[in-house]
Amino acid sequence: MTGVEFRELPYLSLDGIVFSCKFSPDGNLFAVGGGGGFIHVYSTSNWEMTQTLKGHDSDVKGIAYSPDGSRICSGSVDNTVRIWDMASGVCQRILEHPGEVNCVAYSPHGDQVASGGDDMTVRLWDPATGRCYFVMSGHENVVGCLAYSPKGSLIASGSDDFTVRLWNVLTGECTHILIGHKDEVWGNAFSPQGDQVASASDDKTVRLWDVESGNCRHVLEGHLNSVTSVVYSLKGDRIFSAGSEAALREWDVQSGFCLNTLNGHTENVACVAYSPKGGMIASGSYDKTVRLWDVSVGGSRLIPSGHTHGVTDVKCSSNGNLIASCSLDFTVRLWDAGTGTCLRTMSGHEETIFGVAFSPLGHQIGSAGGDKDVRLWDVHTGSCQHILKGHTGPVESIAYSPRGDQVASASWDMTVLLWNPTTGERCGTLNGHTRGIRSVTYSPDGSLIATGSSDSTIRLWSVETMTCDFILISHLGSIWSVVFSPQGDQLASAGEDCTVRLWSVATGERGLILTGHESRVYNIAYSLKGDLLASGSYDSTVRIWDVASGQCKAVVQNFQGHVYGVPWIPLADGNYLITGCQDGSMLKWQVIEEEGQCHVKPCWTVTKGSLTVKGALIQDVHGLTSLQKKLLKQRGTEGEPEKDDLLG
Repeated sequence: MTGVEFRELPYLSLDGIVFSCKFSPDGNLFAVGGGGGFIHVYSTSNWEMTQTLKGHDSDVKGIAYSPDGSRICSGSVDNTVRIWDMASGVCQRILEHPGEVNCVAYSPHGDQVASGGDDMTVRLWDPATGRCYFVMSGHENVVGCLAYSPKGSLIASGSDDFTVRLWNVLTGECTHILIGHKDEVWGNAFSPQGDQVASASDDKTVRLWDVESGNCRHVLEGHLNSVTSVVYSLKGDRIFSAGSEAALREWDVQSGFCLNTLNGHTENVACVAYSPKGGMIASGSYDKTVRLWDVSVGGSRLIPSGHTHGVTDVKCSSNGNLIASCSLDFTVRLWDAGTGTCLRTMSGHEETIFGVAFSPLGHQIGSAGGDKDVRLWDVHTGSCQHILKGHTGPVESIAYSPRGDQVASASWDMTVLLWNPTTGERCGTLNGHTRGIRSVTYSPDGSLIATGSSDSTIRLWSVETMTCDFILISHLGSIWSVVFSPQGDQLASAGEDCTVRLWSVATGERGLILTGHESRVYNIAYSLKGDLLASGSYDSTVRIWDVASGQCKAVVQNFQGHVYGVPWIPLADGNYLITGCQDGSMLKWQVIEEEGQCHVKPCWTVTKGSLTVKGALIQDVHGLTSLQKKLLKQRGTEGEPEKDDLLG
């Protein structure tokens, strides 16, 4: 196994739902509370369980470490708060809260414990004596979350009454009521600097509040369902949130942009904790697992961020910085073109998404779905701005006009519909094809639209008059892709007949026929200069063609399935190509021209799924740590390495 880099950590599998989790102040221990009243403590050096605290009669909804790590407080739906001594594992004190306890917090000085519950109050306790300092009333519904400010002078509480309240711990008085959420508030956290509070709500948003003024600084939109937990990074420049959509999201605090989506859980995520050592967060879920995430590189140590099913289309933004992809998994994903990092996932379509497109300015993405809908997405937030309805069949292709003032969508219903991307209103219909339309594109000057159809024809339409200027006939079978050259004088088409054909836009005359593929050619794209053409095929290859001569300059083989997307990245420092494949993978390639030929070099790869080693033997593997051994066993390996080989 020389050269293999282990970047994953084993997950923790528990017997019940995980409702709460916390790292110890030094980051060496990790406590988990959950269904049935369990509290388990793990060592973060090897993630082995070191302790189980028994005493609660029902679900543990909240846990918190004392500042020195010597104690844990826990809150349960059994109406109690318990104080535990970590050295002995003994419960030192039981505090009676009149109602189910949903959350607890230790003050930064260790002299107070706060609890919030179904009785709509926040209660402050002396952990040494058990005396209740204050009963802070004001919320009009259940209190679901609590957090102390870094200096310990304030408490933030969130409630089912849609509000967040800030309390003075010395007087018990409410200093601010933060109003803005439209549903229950289930998670909150102070920034490390103490000047900001983040709150997570059932309204699918995270709000960032100014502590001094009580004003809302940002509304973070992008979650597809309830948000139940939120945590700041150590520097306070990032926020991680999670909830009912079974995914975590990473946000930039200053801009409010969603930077990353972490996928891996299969059910609601109830809690998120950030390690004091940095570089790692943990999340607990209704799927009865705790998962560990490497946030130093913006990705999961457990589950890569690739599509879970085949990639059906790929497009690049006009500046070359971003990539959009769509898939049989019903999602659109946004990627960093330089690193291959998944920045966000956009969900909402109810069937396969066949096509994606960037607006010319790169602020919007359009997607064409098998559910007959066209969706327009905000690139910065991942939120859906418009759902365009009007097609009576699946929508196969989508394109923006060069000025960005129009969107065209092509459907199996034999029509192209034209839309205003700002208002979402329909502004035109192109009729004429006799079978479903597979591809639509605009000319570089925006005056023409080209469409390719299963009726074996290509049509060129005037955008101004919405009339057909040319019908191009030559292909034998469906036409799967049409694209204009960057200069606008040539059109390329790809078809069921395994060929790529070049056409004069001015006359409609057919030029060269590019042959070599052994199956349907699904997608084609011109390079930035227009001198090269890439084609992706059902024969599991990509071919690079010289447009002037029709010569095939390179063949990229051994894809694990059909190749659906082949866009070029518009970069001035060279030719780069993205491929999207039936197996869910995406690859970035550098195309180097030397001595009349093209050499294709891979830059990065994104694959679906996770490490697959089921049935593999590990008896003769050397250099494994105990963590790596545990991971391999979780992934289905057989056998045992020699004990002397274990470094952990």
